[in-house]
Amino acid sequence: MTEIVDTARVRAAHERFVTTGQLSSRAVRSVVADSWRRSQRSGVDPEVQNAPVDMGGSDLTGYRSSLALAAAMPVVRDLLVAPGSDAGWVTALTDDVGRMLWVEGDHALRRRVEGVGFVEGGVWREDSAGTNALGTALVTDQPVQVVEAEHYARKVQPWNCTAVPIHAASGQVLGVLDVTGGPMVASGLVMSLVRATVAAVEAELARLAPPPTEKHPVIVLSGTSTARLRVLTTPTVHISGTDVRLSLRHAELLLLLARHPAGLSADELAVLLSGHELSDVTVRAEVSRLRRLVGPLLSESRPYRLTAPLRTDVDMVHALLDTGDVDAALTAYPGPVLARSVAPGVERIRDELASDVRAAVLASPLPGVVSRWLSTDAGADDWQAWERLAWLAPKGSPVHVRAVGRLDLLGHRLGAPRHA
Repeated sequence: MTEIVDTARVRAAHERFVTTGQLSSRAVRSVVADSWRRSQRSGVDPEVQNAPVDMGGSDLTGYRSSLALAAAMPVVRDLLVAPGSDAGWVTALTDDVGRMLWVEGDHALRRRVEGVGFVEGGVWREDSAGTNALGTALVTDQPVQVVEAEHYARKVQPWNCTAVPIHAASGQVLGVLDVTGGPMVASGLVMSLVRATVAAVEAELARLAPPPTEKHPVIVLSGTSTARLRVLTTPTVHISGTDVRLSLRHAELLLLLARHPAGLSADELAVLLSGHELSDVTVRAEVSRLRRLVGPLLSESRPYRLTAPLRTDVDMVHALLDTGDVDAALTAYPGPVLARSVAPGVERIRDELASDVRAAVLASPLPGVVSRWLSTDAGADDWQAWERLAWLAPKGSPVHVRAVGRLDLLGHRLGAPRHA
């Protein structure tokens, strides 16, 4: 950062903005002013806001180990974590939605920042935590430094942070590398160090990527091309013979656009993507990144829409249910739609599909179909399904005995009368 920040002036501008909504463009840097406005529109409370923590324990361990970024952590530790243990900063590596995967460095500082959600599993997008370097870097897709009072939430204003986005060779944003700490972190030296570390990370990821013959070719859609989207397993879009693995946000966007073939405006997408107010800038940035991945499948005009049919595995399950083949539908339904997503539009699709599958199972005359549902995570404690299985199975058969036993167990847990 080459600009000198007048902290007292910025603090006064922040106070005026959060109390009156008025902001002078001369008082703060434009990147900060724009971020404050987005934070306010998203409903972030500058007085009490802590970054939410939405993942932890074995869930976080398993999730982060599945990401390509995991292979780059030794580089980050060598270049940033070890020096930070003496320099007094904390290093965080996030995924593409601003969730902190690793937080390492100065132990005393880590304890201090834990109180505002600066922990592994914490989500530091602007719409979750207000203006901060890594959240703003995600929105702008540019390196960002945020100094003390430039943070939107007051609890974060004692610190400085520097963040740089990490890209795959395809241009897809994989995450953000952030350094948070004292005055040193606001220096050009630290920005240079973080940039250099990101360059080393991207080089390592490129080295570990599949050889050129296995890389995704340029996507060209023919007039008869049908793309396929998987959202019940690892999010992937298949276009013209090419499989492209998707981030959670990009999978959400494609699923919502597939559900709305007439197209969606940035405002409509914002409502479907977030329970808080999401800025148009954030939506447009995500759509732009998605277009770099799927090319002509996504129109450049507005409203945003798909230019070719996109068949999802959700559509496949519904089609099988419509034909009455519940057994095949269960095979095609390995789990919930984008299980990690909290986007309201996706949650609705998820709940609708789960409800339709369950209703078809409960109406099935086949004990085997009901048993398959009961063997899933969603069906394991489904009282009505166990009752249905007990009614369908021949009395005294092993299946009937198992169903009655499970009903007794569930009844005991719930304090209900024992099943006759």
